[in-house]
Amino acid sequence: MNKIAFQGERGAFSEIASKKIFGKNIFISPSFSFDEVFQKVKNGEVNYGVIPVENTLTGIIFETYDLLLKYSLTIIGELNLQINHQLIANKNYKLSQIKKIYSHPQALGQCSEFIKTLKNAEAVPAYDTAGSALLFKDKKHEGIAAIASREAAKIYNLKILKKNIQNNKENFTRFLAISKKKINYKFINPKTSICFELKSIPGALFKALSVFALRDIDLLKIESRPIPHKPFQYIFYIDLAGSLEDSGVKLAINHLAEISISITKFGSYESGKTYKS
Repeated sequence: MNKIAFQGERGAFSEIASKKIFGKNIFISPSFSFDEVFQKVKNGEVNYGVIPVENTLTGIIFETYDLLLKYSLTIIGELNLQINHQLIANKNYKLSQIKKIYSHPQALGQCSEFIKTLKNAEAVPAYDTAGSALLFKDKKHEGIAAIASREAAKIYNLKILKKNIQNNKENFTRFLAISKKKINYKFINPKTSICFELKSIPGALFKALSVFALRDIDLLKIESRPIPHKPFQYIFYIDLAGSLEDSGVKLAINHLAEISISITKFGSYESGKTYKS
């Protein structure tokens, strides 16, 4: 049975994503931080890790991008999860009694319009959406609620006071499955992720993008990140349509190597399906 690491407590959206990718028959390994997830995979404590990399409302999650490069693990799958936030509390609470709402800062921001409707409620940041539900075990006084998943409400035996309270219903998070080992699949709709640091030459970025355009390879995403200890120099992350085994992709990467200081291949994987949380 596969053991999967994710950031957060039981009921986190990352746990939901893990079960969508690998099925419900898994051992789960909740982790305090993204770095801990990567360490567990690298050290062989778990078979796979599941990490969020971007959200349709708040953009990319820079920390996980940096950790992908730091640990050089392989991406073996992806999934897009629609994020539906619920306001949950102890079963004897009413909406009018809520004085403090705990959740991850991103979740609080994504539900800001609803929170404003509760005139006497204060938004309080916590390290994790599902983890905020654990506060009910320690804080016995009235007026405490959390923003978390429907799954968290079930796990901690809490009441959903208000369903789907996010500002925007088109709220999706992209998750990646990472592994210490490469896994060979026959892809139907492959996607590949790489990153590269370019040489300091005129037109370097244009030339880098051209190696893919010349071979009709569709670039699905491009992001730049500052390089530590190299002020105002950047590394580029790219998602492209196709597999590392495709001849066109191989030629493009070989061409890219001529103008790059380094190239990291994170792996090829099946383009992810979209699910509701």
